[in-house]
Amino acid sequence: MSETIRHEITLPASPDAVFAALTEEGRFAEMTGQAATIEPRPGGAFSRFGDQVTGRIVEYIPGQRLIEAWRVAPWAEGKYSVVRFDLSASEGGTRLVLEQEGYPADNREHLVAGWEKMYLQPLAAMFG
Repeated sequence: MSETIRHEITLPASPDAVFAALTEEGRFAEMTGQAATIEPRPGGAFSRFGDQVTGRIVEYIPGQRLIEAWRVAPWAEGKYSVVRFDLSASEGGTRLVLEQEGYPADNREHLVAGWEKMYLQPLAAMFG
């Protein structure tokens, strides 16, 4: 069993603005510089980073929580991890807690670095 990946960041923006960056195609593209396809609803499909990251939205609570069944292209067919984004208002903006479970253990280092490079740094730059 893989160990939970966990990142925490506080961003100087509202929870709704941060949620929009994660779930709206235009805002996600603005954040990352790459096109994305996102159906923003429970059960909605998503594809990001040139189809390298795909999956389905499991839970969608605007401004509060996003849970995804999430996978990267090289994983075995049908292999998904669970990614959870929890957002809460905090002094000066939004506290974002990102957790990932159920990924192949030998991918840990790559995933930890990827979350930092592809999500957290772009979010910080977008709202910084």
